Amino acid sequence: MFFSFLGDTFLLFQDKYPLFFILGLSCFLATHIFYIAYFIQLSKNGASISRKYPYLIAVIAAYTGALLYLLMPGLADMKIPVIIYACIISVMLYFSLNIPFRVSRKIRRFFFIGALCFVMSDSLLAINKFYHSFPAADLLIMLTYCVAQYFIVKGFIRNRN
Repeated sequence: MFFSFLGDTFLLFQDKYPLFFILGLSCFLATHIFYIAYFIQLSKNGASISRKYPYLIAVIAAYTGALLYLLMPGLADMKIPVIIYACIISVMLYFSLNIPFRVSRKIRRFFFIGALCFVMSDSLLAINKFYHSFPAADLLIMLTYCVAQYFIVKGFIRNRN
């Protein structure tokens, strides 16, 4: 959550200082890496949705590829950072599906909904910034972002109890 807070803070000032977008992106990248590490720790052994349906990795990869294809013409110098970020968040989504069935269904759903909302939020942000801005983008980005954080944190708290 600390890195998400830093990312949010940097993004508040990205219009004045373009470097702050990169710093915000880096903070969110760190957040997703921590989420991945946590999901991996939970998924050490046992059957899971991703193990039961291995084609899900292809679905996630296809979505990521399609989004990057759409964004590519507008990325300019941001191609490499955006590709890395898209891959990391896709891996985070995958690992949210890799949590084994021994973790309660409700907690698995919290993690998956949170991860999916993060992908939606970041996709909307990328589309708005690099492809075509659209009305209510800020509202939709923040709504999906807040829902993402809520569900992941709620899953973490429930799993700890």
